[in-house]
Amino acid sequence: MDRLIEKLKIDCSLISNYLVEFVRQEITKTGLTKAVIGLSGGIDSSLVAYIAKEALGKNNVYGILMPYKLSSKESIDDALKVVEDTGINHKIVEITKAADAYLENFEEINNVRRGNVLARMRMIVLFDHSSAYGGLVVGTSNKTELLLGYGTWYGDMASSLNPIGDLYKNQIYQLARYFNLPENIIKKKPSADLWVGQSDEDELGFSYDEADIILYHLFDLRWSIDEVVKLGFSKDLVEGIAQRVRKNQFKRLPPIIAKISTRTINIDFRYLRDWGM
Repeated sequence: MDRLIEKLKIDCSLISNYLVEFVRQEITKTGLTKAVIGLSGGIDSSLVAYIAKEALGKNNVYGILMPYKLSSKESIDDALKVVEDTGINHKIVEITKAADAYLENFEEINNVRRGNVLARMRMIVLFDHSSAYGGLVVGTSNKTELLLGYGTWYGDMASSLNPIGDLYKNQIYQLARYFNLPENIIKKKPSADLWVGQSDEDELGFSYDEADIILYHLFDLRWSIDEVVKLGFSKDLVEGIAQRVRKNQFKRLPPIIAKISTRTINIDFRYLRDWGM
């Protein structure tokens, strides 16, 4: 595993400089200067906060903490440690009352539905604050999560720009150490903190290292499933991950529009994001 994970090693100095400039350019080209980030206390959102602070200055970055009644105190403490360390602005918006006003309409609701409701409630808060502060919402989903579809469509996957969406989870850890994030955030088990005891890797059924290596070979190097299996993984695991990526393609695209005219949005009518700006 160690030999394979070495393939994901990145030049942290080069990549960090690029990501800082990416955030600065993509926000300021719109005429705005501020970033709004959902700060969970996890490694992904914490890293994005450090990048945004370097790009825009601490006074132009807003970390929004959005705890639910089941959120762990450790997550809140870790998010506040990032605020203290970076000096960025922060605000705590408790979402329990708003989320429960909806959830209490249903006697039985499973953890997936509950998690999606919480993620979308947080999205409402973030985009509302982006309007209030005159900034853009900076995304915190990494490449592993985006490929696996391990996120909520129009929830935590929603953002105006995403500096870490082309970095696998292992590469997030490399950059986290480069930016000298708090050690507790780097060492704790990844969790979306959607319910008590929730762990990303337990829920997925495989480790992030396994996912990163398999995804890298399947989609960056374009190896076949049989070639990846020869690295030492079970065929069920490799096929399961490949199938998961295919099934979740819809989450990575805007809604498909029925084509009627000669110029249909996102089919024939396609321009860069900063068209005319």
